[in-house]
Amino acid sequence: MDKNFAARRRHELMLAAALAAVAAMVPLFVKDVYVQNIMVLTLMYAALSQSWNILSGYCGQISLGHALYFGIGAYTTALLFTKFGVLPWFGMLGGGAISALIAMALGYPCFRLRGHYFVIATIVIAETALLLFQNWDFAGAALGIDIPVHGDSWLTFQFLRSKLPYFYFALALACVAWFVTWWLEDSKWGYWWRAVKDNPEAAESLGVVVFNSKMGAAAVSAFLVAVGGSFYAQFVSYIDPESVMGFQFSLLMALPAVVGGIGTLWGPLLGAVILIPLTELTRSFIGGSGRGVDLIVYGSLIVLISLARPQGLVGLFAQVKRQFARRRKAVAP
Repeated sequence: MDKNFAARRRHELMLAAALAAVAAMVPLFVKDVYVQNIMVLTLMYAALSQSWNILSGYCGQISLGHALYFGIGAYTTALLFTKFGVLPWFGMLGGGAISALIAMALGYPCFRLRGHYFVIATIVIAETALLLFQNWDFAGAALGIDIPVHGDSWLTFQFLRSKLPYFYFALALACVAWFVTWWLEDSKWGYWWRAVKDNPEAAESLGVVVFNSKMGAAAVSAFLVAVGGSFYAQFVSYIDPESVMGFQFSLLMALPAVVGGIGTLWGPLLGAVILIPLTELTRSFIGGSGRGVDLIVYGSLIVLISLARPQGLVGLFAQVKRQFARRRKAVAP
């Protein structure tokens, strides 16, 4: 392995550990519950976008139906807990496993589609699932499920007096999603995914099992997204089909990666740190006017970034870094 490449990998890991340590200390100084809620959602969407990026960014299979796996994770945890008394921790694993299996089952026919046909298929499947859950009486149909709260406990993963436990779990989830991506990026699967994204025919001619690589990316992505859905169900203590399987969730998973830099390690995190607080703040302070100003601000930022730098903010920072290095080299004696 090239020494510079190995050094860069170690640098990325140390930087991630330092950022996680800094993030863990933020709640010690920020006591406002509203701000803590925004931080929890930011970390959750950073994890979700990182997970979405595995399939859509690295493997090139753009999905706008990941709300399906988010909803399955939420409903699996909620149903097992309310109907059978199964602890949410087992519901998270169960929801992740079910979502991974469903992702591979759906991938069997859908991965034969390409381009916009695949994107449309993911949207149709997710919307169909939404309609099914809205009419499924066992899951509460359109009324949803009210998760009973039994007091503060890590065992039942429920907390009333503080949001800090949810914050630290969301931070751990974001770290796990980032580390899984970091590890896979330099693995055989990571190289396969990038080859499939660039040119599937050329990748197959070089021995890459294209179909299997897509299935593996879908399973990992769906599992992590479902864990995020399970966390969200416990965080809000109430779910209904529209609140966990609506199309907006698929968009909010994709947009941070697109804005930050799709197919990059840091893009989803950077995009989530910018977009999610902006979304929550504009909705709270100017969204109440009923004129959709929050959506205008949110959409305008996305359009500007997409036009100015299609590679995302990570690409913009890389360009600035290269220009700075060239200038330093030019003035060096």
